[in-house]
Amino acid sequence: MTAKSPPWDQRLARPVARLLAKTPATPNQVTTVSLLLGVSGGILLGFGETAAYWGALLYILAQFVDHMDGELARMTGQTSEFGHYYDHIVGGIFEFALFCGIGIGLGAEALGGWATVLGFVAAIAVGVTVTVRIGIFRRYGRSAIDQPSWGGFEIEDIMYLVGPIAWIDGLDIFLLLASIGTPIFMVMTILEYVKGPSSGTGADEKA
Repeated sequence: MTAKSPPWDQRLARPVARLLAKTPATPNQVTTVSLLLGVSGGILLGFGETAAYWGALLYILAQFVDHMDGELARMTGQTSEFGHYYDHIVGGIFEFALFCGIGIGLGAEALGGWATVLGFVAAIAVGVTVTVRIGIFRRYGRSAIDQPSWGGFEIEDIMYLVGPIAWIDGLDIFLLLASIGTPIFMVMTILEYVKGPSSGTGADEKA
């Protein structure tokens, strides 16, 4: 089987990871930086208005930095099961913070009090999805949680649009769609865990 080409953000992260490989920085430290960026972004989004623009920028940076740790780990031979779990948990935390922040920040705008509710719905759905995906990894192996990609883009790359959407004041529509899409994805992930992944994956592929 032909190996799948890595997504564009992972390819762009490689040059930075090469520079980091020459320093004492560890993959888990890089993961922690992405956590701080993502949570800080969520907090700023919670203030709304101009602060939300900066919050969206920090979130984009968090998403990008989140790809550096894996590249650095592979380059330096520091891959570990803990690092894999830590990476997934951190990604879930700053996405949780993202949706909570957007919901709180939009509370005084068009969606009113519903914005906070929708934000927490999306945040909880993300938290459950990340937890179940870790369970899928443990049960079926790494390949079972691989995401489909098209032209070098994975489904999660849609989250990079948070920045442009925030900058054109479209977070209300984004949140509304996310409050529908994230629960659907959560249910699909739970079903995948219960029924097992599609053919071509298995426990023997666990890293």
